[in-house]
Amino acid sequence: MDIDLISTANFELTHPWAQYAWLRENAPVHWHAEADGPGFWAITKYDDIRTVSRQPGTFSSYARGTMLAEPDEMNLAAGRQMMLNMDPPQHDRFKLLVSRGFTPKNSQLLADRIAELATEIVDDVVDRGECDFVTDIAGRLPSALIAELMGIPRADGERLYELTEIMHTTDDAVAPPEKKGAAIMEMLMYAQSVAEQKRTNPGDDIASALVQAEVDGDRLTDGELQWFFLLLVNAGGDTTRNLLAAGLQALFDHPDQYARLAADLSLVPPAVEEMLRWTTPVVHFRRTVMHDVEMRGTQLREGDKVMVFYGSANRDADVFDRPDTFDVGRTPNPHMAFGGGGPHLCLGMHVARIEIQAMVREMLTRLPGIRSAGDPEPMASNFIAGVHSMPVAWNT
Repeated sequence: MDIDLISTANFELTHPWAQYAWLRENAPVHWHAEADGPGFWAITKYDDIRTVSRQPGTFSSYARGTMLAEPDEMNLAAGRQMMLNMDPPQHDRFKLLVSRGFTPKNSQLLADRIAELATEIVDDVVDRGECDFVTDIAGRLPSALIAELMGIPRADGERLYELTEIMHTTDDAVAPPEKKGAAIMEMLMYAQSVAEQKRTNPGDDIASALVQAEVDGDRLTDGELQWFFLLLVNAGGDTTRNLLAAGLQALFDHPDQYARLAADLSLVPPAVEEMLRWTTPVVHFRRTVMHDVEMRGTQLREGDKVMVFYGSANRDADVFDRPDTFDVGRTPNPHMAFGGGGPHLCLGMHVARIEIQAMVREMLTRLPGIRSAGDPEPMASNFIAGVHSMPVAWNT
């Protein structure tokens, strides 16, 4: 089989499931060449991705970052100020800064406000009978929530999420490097302005907590604050937006499961977990091998680039019964949509679940007969399996 896990075209609205299946069966540790890089080991089995994720001393996020593209030294140094690109113990200290606000208990405290936001968003479109689901619904919930959590205007939150899509675009014809660089710079500069404002007029929000936080007795530098802000905005919104859109498309593609869910809203929690498994918004992350190690009889050398493909793990028949069947009642469902465990397990996964469940309930109860009203437009990315635009209609 022709294996290409780089081309943006292979990730339009989905993952290259056939390639993943072949790799899991024939070459679960597969050497993949790159035109603009050193090549990498593609890891596609659930247990192997779990191993890579839980052994940061062997598979580092810090050494060369976590993105597929090779960073230059300047960008690598800048990116290392972000928690995503740290290894323990530095990573652990930074995670403590915000982890209390994202525990299951504290996340549940946001549930009522999240439900209110979901209702407000649907209120704005319910009488129209049609909309762009991504722009008018899916993208507005996480952007509104992060704006409230960070203590910034909601319009600014929506602008920040426009920037995340530019950052995650991997097709240079859609977003050339200078455009992506400008988006990153705009967000970092906005973060700096927020930090300065919160130092002068702190509030009861995450941004105020960050500017006052200390790591081992030291306050965060301006650069660390900026990159932390960027991570929270990216991790807190783009994936949630794309999961909602792709999850709704999965219901459209499986009308029997759509009808089953609409008839029994008690299935919303397991249905959301199945949407996460089925769509897996984050395609991959990179790790760098820190010392020679063997995996499934293949020798990985110090310095080698490793890419873990979460979507492939989520279709692994060694873990999931009927992995290629979409089942809104599936349980158990130990998917890897929030990562493979270890230090980089998604901090915001509890909040994300609450957001997605709230909006799915709103859609099913207040937008009767919601259905596709045109072909969805994919997001141009091999990093996020996302939807740029998705026309829908419903009965009024």
